[in-house]
Amino acid sequence: MRDRNICCMISCSLFILFLNVRLTSCNAWTFRMNEVSHVRSPLVRAVYLRLKEDERQRNDDHQYWYSFDRSKVTDDVCERYLQFDQDAETEQFLSNCYEKADWLFTQLYHSVAKSFLGWFMTSTSINGLLRRGSMFVFSDEQLRQLLQIKEGWQGQNMLDLGAGDGLVTDKMAKYYRQVYATEVSSIMVGRLQEKNYKILDLDKWDNGAISFDLIGCLNLLDRCNKPMTILNSIKKALAPGVGKAIVAVVLPFKPYVEQDSKDHSPEEKLLVQGQTFEEQVQFFITKVFEPAGFYVEKFSRLPYLCEGDLHQSFYVLDDAVFVIKPKS
Repeated sequence: MRDRNICCMISCSLFILFLNVRLTSCNAWTFRMNEVSHVRSPLVRAVYLRLKEDERQRNDDHQYWYSFDRSKVTDDVCERYLQFDQDAETEQFLSNCYEKADWLFTQLYHSVAKSFLGWFMTSTSINGLLRRGSMFVFSDEQLRQLLQIKEGWQGQNMLDLGAGDGLVTDKMAKYYRQVYATEVSSIMVGRLQEKNYKILDLDKWDNGAISFDLIGCLNLLDRCNKPMTILNSIKKALAPGVGKAIVAVVLPFKPYVEQDSKDHSPEEKLLVQGQTFEEQVQFFITKVFEPAGFYVEKFSRLPYLCEGDLHQSFYVLDDAVFVIKPKS
């Protein structure tokens, strides 16, 4: 009911707010304005440029999203690398992004709502409220190769840390009988409960009451206040002998703490070295995971995709995805 009241309030204010909205695409696309100089409307210009970009993206197989120079890492690291490409499930996610970006009035509503709600809500909670901005990290086939499991395999239980709206959790959940999750945003907690996932307390999931066959830590280390503490807690909470964690990290590594930090900097700083994607992967394996007591079984480079808006149908970052387990 509370979500509905907020949405109704936004809807009533939509027209007034829209008159004052300044579309950011005017600045972002200045270098291309000569192509559409005859178009006066910022909205029409934004849509036109997005459609042009969509046309280019649809004809691109995005091999550079998955490229990895094996010569820039040591041999023992290279042996654990898995090469992927843009598969059918990834293409379907992109297709859905193109379709949703064409929902003009929905995108206008989201644009205005974000401007208004941003004064008193985090981006994560806004996305949860509006049911937008869903993420894609790996396909089902890519997940199975990373975890080295087969279709139909079943584990006992799993935990997804910072699960968001649960759409990425869904990919892992099909392989485990019981699914647990943690999440800071109360609105996202509601989305997870809709899926019947069991929500664990942020401060108690590692208290030893439950051991997990799999712990997901996807794009969390660069968004949390204490990344090394999280890794140590993961090691404690994994089921002895069988427990693994799947950890995704956006590279280049640029920490940004959304909550509980005055300057958005983490309390525990990972001073990641290396200029290239490969160099930072090498650093994480040898200077972060191994000293923390983990062995990296497999890793890959994958695009971290997010549903877009009026200006772009999707957004993408470079993800390093690691499967780690405690050292014997």
